[in-house]
Amino acid sequence: MKHRHLIAAAAITAAAALALSGCSGGSGGGSFSDTAPSDLSGTVSFWHFFSDREAKVIQSVVDDFEKKYPKIKVDVHSGQDDEKLQKAIATGSKVDVGLSYSTDIVGNFCSNGAFRSLNKVIERDKVDMGQFSDTVKSYTEYKGTRCAMPMLADVYGLYYNKDLLQAAGYTAPPKTLTELESMAEKLTTFNGDGSIKTLGFNPTMGWYENSAAHYGPAAGAEWLKSDGKSAVGSSDGWKQLMTWQKGFVDKIGWDKLNAFTSGLGQEFSADNAFQTGQVAMNLDGEYRTAFIDDQAKKLNYGTAPFPTADDHTELYGGGYITGNIIGISKGSTHPELAWALLKYLTTDTDAVVKLANGLKNVPTTKDALASPKLEVSEQFKTFLDISSDKNVQTTPASPLGAGYQQTFEDYWNKYQSQGGDLDAGLKSVDKQIDDALALSTGP
Repeated sequence: MKHRHLIAAAAITAAAALALSGCSGGSGGGSFSDTAPSDLSGTVSFWHFFSDREAKVIQSVVDDFEKKYPKIKVDVHSGQDDEKLQKAIATGSKVDVGLSYSTDIVGNFCSNGAFRSLNKVIERDKVDMGQFSDTVKSYTEYKGTRCAMPMLADVYGLYYNKDLLQAAGYTAPPKTLTELESMAEKLTTFNGDGSIKTLGFNPTMGWYENSAAHYGPAAGAEWLKSDGKSAVGSSDGWKQLMTWQKGFVDKIGWDKLNAFTSGLGQEFSADNAFQTGQVAMNLDGEYRTAFIDDQAKKLNYGTAPFPTADDHTELYGGGYITGNIIGISKGSTHPELAWALLKYLTTDTDAVVKLANGLKNVPTTKDALASPKLEVSEQFKTFLDISSDKNVQTTPASPLGAGYQQTFEDYWNKYQSQGGDLDAGLKSVDKQIDDALALSTGP
């Protein structure tokens, strides 16, 4: 899953909102039966975004499905990112089952029908939705319509270099933002010319996985109100986080920090700054454990929940969760075959565990999480614990997709370097989001 959630999600979803709002999506698609078919046969198309090694993991589970249902053939289209998937659905191309890396499309896809409602077949087949946590269920439905099912999750926490922390006299990772900043300051070293040599923690918004969504749970920050309008300006958590982050940036120096950051390796390369020891602590997802196993085997590291705001220590143990979501295209002419595949990939315990072990993502069903077949290292277990913590949070579904997040991110990116009136800036963010919402729900 890796960076899928962050790859131009807002831009892609915004385009999809326009493209799909009035699309036919391949009219004439079949419908679900009132009773579950006893004998399924035919070919079903499955579009997903994985490639290379990860695509082979997906194919191995598809092969298992075909062995279980020998009369069903799955036509797999790998390497189809969200933009390709959304365009295909919008133009009525043959897509039965689509896997997306972004939960942000759910509000749009559920509201305009690009993904079919699964409510009927879930009830018909008595699918145990109690297998999924309330948070996971929340990002696969919108206003009562469940148009997708979760297929593995990404969970975010703190990675820390044990050797660097020990050399600085620390035996445990930070639990509050004040501790994080204090430890990071001590862990930061400089070259002879005053430039940064090693950074304790990089607070730069937009760097690697540093995003508002991933920071938000640290202060219980809220995105949207019950009516779908922006809560950014009225949520104390955002102001608290931005004030802390801006102060941290100013303490290091924006120019100095920017110069250091611009010289770091790409996030998903072997030159990742945490993996090379250039950054001692880092916010990242569970998938980083797989990259370290592959690219930095000698790295002595630990994982922990991300620190919380000092006055929100009760939230420690939680964090941000998102995931892959999978749905059935409105234009599918084989919805029952599509549902059989989708149900297998998301609810069959052995299938979910095999996917989790192969992709190194967090499984989303209780039975898979408890399975003795699940491969769990000490570092990976941290993310399993976060995923089941009562304080884990996600971003709410909206017709705007990730648009409301991008509006806020744009402002935060500007604020971290230029400053300004924070209250006025957050009010402006609220207005931009609410105006966009009004347009999306208008005639």
